[in-house]
Amino acid sequence: MHKAGFVNIVGNPNVGKSTLMNRLVGEKISIITSKSQTTRHRIKGIVNTADYQIVFSDTPGVVKPSYKMQEYMLEFSKSALVDADIILYVTDVVEKIEKNSDFIEKVNKTDAPVLLVLNKIDLTDQKRLEALYETWHQLIPRAEIFPLSATENFNVDNLFRRIVELLPEGEAYFPKEDLTDMPARFFVNEIIREKILKNYEKEVPYSVEVEVEEFKEEEKRINIMAVIYVERSSQKGILIGKGGEALKKVGTEARADIEAFFGKKVFLNLYVKVLKDWRNKENELKNFGYANK
Repeated sequence: MHKAGFVNIVGNPNVGKSTLMNRLVGEKISIITSKSQTTRHRIKGIVNTADYQIVFSDTPGVVKPSYKMQEYMLEFSKSALVDADIILYVTDVVEKIEKNSDFIEKVNKTDAPVLLVLNKIDLTDQKRLEALYETWHQLIPRAEIFPLSATENFNVDNLFRRIVELLPEGEAYFPKEDLTDMPARFFVNEIIREKILKNYEKEVPYSVEVEVEEFKEEEKRINIMAVIYVERSSQKGILIGKGGEALKKVGTEARADIEAFFGKKVFLNLYVKVLKDWRNKENELKNFGYANK
């Protein structure tokens, strides 16, 4: 008897969805920073054994859209409720529970089993934890609640075992050697974007999109040319920095992670271009993979 299913991870920004995804998959699939809206796409990570295939799907944090890109990000999260065999609704011990109550209502209307992850329990005490447990039990009555800490890897194994138990019977959806359904270029984009999120403040990281224009894999190294798009000329200046030092730092950090990801030497060239107001332009968003072309 072989099991296979889609396990979709949803919830508000900054509750630890990407950290949990990486723990469950056992590989770094989703980028992680302390900034909200780090994840912009639905990213699949695949766990394979002889007996089962679990297709985990990390989604953007649920936000009230203020520009067109966020509208598409919200659609990614909503679509995750429709095609899930199991829903992992992730919250934590510090977020405001009343945030996005309409999305919780959508979770309640789904047919798939719901496993509610109460993350970051290392940041609270037993009394507060019990009160949160009861509150969430009332909000999503049919959910099984798993208090855990994804960063400390506490109780994640019990959650994983329950996921395997709930998986429906079926054949594998992807080849058994696959770790993700995303192409190599996507992970290069994400690694570069992660370094930008970590190294810059205010609006600059959110105005950035990365596109790999060249990815040539040779026997001993990979040659990569990537363009970083920003919305305004002033952002371009900040990104490059005095004498190009800021961009050089991003390139150095990104190259190290890309080399670790692919297990090969990497030659990385980064360029910065201005693409005015791309977050609100349908055609640009399609080109960057936010909408169907």
